[in-house]
Amino acid sequence: MTKEKFMAEVRASETMLYHVAKSVLKSDADCADAVQEALLIAYEKKNTLKKERFFQTWLTRILINECYKICNRNKIIVPYEDYMQSGRIEEKKYSSLYQAVLDLPEELRILVTLYYLEGFSQKEISKILEMREGTIKSRLSRARKILREKLEGEEETLC
Repeated sequence: MTKEKFMAEVRASETMLYHVAKSVLKSDADCADAVQEALLIAYEKKNTLKKERFFQTWLTRILINECYKICNRNKIIVPYEDYMQSGRIEEKKYSSLYQAVLDLPEELRILVTLYYLEGFSQKEISKILEMREGTIKSRLSRARKILREKLEGEEETLC
């Protein structure tokens, strides 16, 4: 893969990379770090990519691994008593759907992001996450059920 082809593929994937990083990490700064690190790794190892048509899948897998590294590095243990005394930090206000997706467990949140926001097929997601397609299908179904339950009352208030 040439440098120009690599850059073109990266530019075409910028939004997708941010969405995937955001589905794992909460902080925008951490998302930017993960994307940047994933791009550096991908560029250094671009010769290991066997088929260029799988570039997005390959890059997404690298990004997810970087996100998990950042999660592990950022884990801070705060005693429960300290947390309760300090009070909750105010969170940004997002749309109810976006907030419901953010509230999903991580393994469901990343699937929803890849499938619905980025348009990856279940087969592609199974390659990215190294899971069976049946697992992907059942987890997407569980995520839809959770979202439906959380947003059930929202539809009535919007009309």
